[in-house]
Amino acid sequence: MAHRILVLGGDGYLGWPTALAFSARGDRVAILDNLAKRTWEAELDVAPLLPIGSLDERLSAWRHISGRDIEPIVGDLTDCDFVYDSLRTFRPDTIIHYGEQPSAPYSMIDARHAAFTQANNVIGTLNLLFAMRDVSPESHLVKLGTMGEYGTPDVDIEEGYLTVRHNGRSHTFLYPKTPGSMYHLSKVHDSHNIHFATRIWGLRATDLNQGVVYGIETDQTALDPRLATSFHYDEIFGTALNRFCVQAVAGTPITVYGRGGQTRGYLNLRDTVACVTLASDTPAEPGALRIFNQFTETFTVLELAERVCDAALHLGMPAQLEHHPNPRVEAEEHYYNPRHSALLELGLQPHLLSEELIDTMLDRIVAHRERIRLASLTMDIRWAPARVTD
Repeated sequence: MAHRILVLGGDGYLGWPTALAFSARGDRVAILDNLAKRTWEAELDVAPLLPIGSLDERLSAWRHISGRDIEPIVGDLTDCDFVYDSLRTFRPDTIIHYGEQPSAPYSMIDARHAAFTQANNVIGTLNLLFAMRDVSPESHLVKLGTMGEYGTPDVDIEEGYLTVRHNGRSHTFLYPKTPGSMYHLSKVHDSHNIHFATRIWGLRATDLNQGVVYGIETDQTALDPRLATSFHYDEIFGTALNRFCVQAVAGTPITVYGRGGQTRGYLNLRDTVACVTLASDTPAEPGALRIFNQFTETFTVLELAERVCDAALHLGMPAQLEHHPNPRVEAEEHYYNPRHSALLELGLQPHLLSEELIDTMLDRIVAHRERIRLASLTMDIRWAPARVTD
C-alpha cells in the first residue's frame, strides 16, 4: 500500500535520494524545503562537486525519467503557521526530518552562526512536534540525529538509553550526551524535545543517530546526471571520506587532523536511504521514542585517509598524507564502542567500505575535476580561539 511520505530538507545531500527512493517504489512523496542550503553555499563560496539544478528542474527530470511526481512545498520550519498548514494539507503517514542546518563547522564559525544553527534547528523541530500533536498525531516522525550527540565517553555507547542503578534503585534515562559542537548540541536539544513529545503527547518517533556519511550516488540518482545529489567536499559541508577523495583527485595532500586517531562510525549513502526506509516501514508505537545508532563500520580518520591514499596510488594518482593541527577540540585517541544492532535486526544489509567503492568514487570525481575549488578544502574554522602569547 502506498504511503504519504513528507521529506523535510528533501533538496539536500541525504533528503533528495531519500525522496527519490520512496517515490520509485510508488509512495506519494512531498519535499518540504526552504532551499536555505543553497544560500549558505553562496555565503561561503562553496559548491557541490556535481552540478545541481533548481528544485523544479530536478523534480521535472524525475517526472520525465520515472513517470512519477514529487510535490514541492517551499517554506521554513521556523514559520509555525506554515508547518501547521503543510501537515494539515498533505496529511503524511511518515515525516522524514532532515530539515536542519547540518554542519558542525558552520555552527562554530562565530556567535551569529552558532545562534542561527541552534534557533533554526531547535525551533523548527519544536514547531513540527506541536503541529504533529495538533493536526497529525498519527504520523510517524523519522528524525535524523547524529552519533556526535554522544561524544566519545569512556564506556560503551548504548542505542539511545542507559539504565542506571543507584542506591538500590534503577531507572532508564536517555543516554548522557557530551556533544562536540554547537550543531551537535542542537541535535541533543532535539532529542530531548522529541522524547518529551512522545512521553507527554503520545506521539511516535524514531531518532536515527547517524554516523558520518560517504558516497556519491544511489540507484535513483545514478539514472541521470540531472538527478545527482549535492556531494560536498569542502571543509564546511563535506564529510571526511568525501573530502579525502577529492583531495586525492585534485593532487593536493590528504589532510589528517592531528595524529588522526579520532574514531567515528561511518556508513554509505545508500545505507542511509535503506535505514530510513526500514524505520519508516516499521513505525514506532504511539508514545514511544525509538533510538537507533545508524552506522555500519568504525574507522579512525587516519585509517580512512590511508585507504584513500592507497586506492589513489593504485590508480596512478600521486597521493600523499599530511598531518595538520586539529582545528577542533577533541581527543586524539579514545575508547569508542557504540552498539548498532537494531537496524541490522530490522534487515539492513550494509554496503561496507571497499577499495572498489573508493575507486568508483575517485572515478566519478575525476569526471568533474574541473569543478573542484581548492580554496574550499581548508577554510580554517577553529573550535577555540587562538591563544595569545608574548
